[in-house]
Amino acid sequence: MTQTVKRGESLGAQVARVLRQRIVRGELSPGERITEEALAEEFSVSRGPIRDALTQLSFEKLVEVQRPRGVYIVGLTQDDVDQLYSLRGALEQLALSRAMRVDDPSRWTAMAAAVGRMGTAADAGDHAAFVAADLEFHSQIYALADHPRLAGAWSQYLPTFAALLEVTINHDEDLHESSGDHVRLMDVMRSGTPEKAADVLAAHLDGARGRMLSELAQRRS
Repeated sequence: MTQTVKRGESLGAQVARVLRQRIVRGELSPGERITEEALAEEFSVSRGPIRDALTQLSFEKLVEVQRPRGVYIVGLTQDDVDQLYSLRGALEQLALSRAMRVDDPSRWTAMAAAVGRMGTAADAGDHAAFVAADLEFHSQIYALADHPRLAGAWSQYLPTFAALLEVTINHDEDLHESSGDHVRLMDVMRSGTPEKAADVLAAHLDGARGRMLSELAQRRS
């Protein structure tokens, strides 16, 4: 079936997003071979955007490019998940420690708005809207940190974590608990100690890691 892409966003980024989702969901299996030709035909684009997408996915260690043989799906292992979340934990703990220095209430409004959207999405059972608000919440931690290089590192891996979240969020039929977790994290960032905030963030990310590992275990069983 032909997969359509939209004009505006980079075609390569759109192709990468679709393939990334398929890999993280397990729809493309480790060791499976894909080709530029087949992808170009499926997405109705030239090979340029396909190569851009595969280059990005290769950087994310989700595919291995073996020219001229083709491209092979690497997928996600338990070790990959551990690496990704340990990296995110290191990045986000640094961002959080810097963000907590911000006293200007106006700079926290975007994060508060994201928390509000998560609550609304939880009430509606809207997983897609919840994912968008969740990612915005965490992106705001980096924005508050006032550390462009740190924010850049987050941006590089944000597409991967977006795909992971789209999978793990489906483990939660009721989204209110996750929404409450973000309320607590914001509150402790605003009025708690750095040590308490670090503990709350670590528990939050460890829960996400555990859900992804559970997903992988279910696929193997």
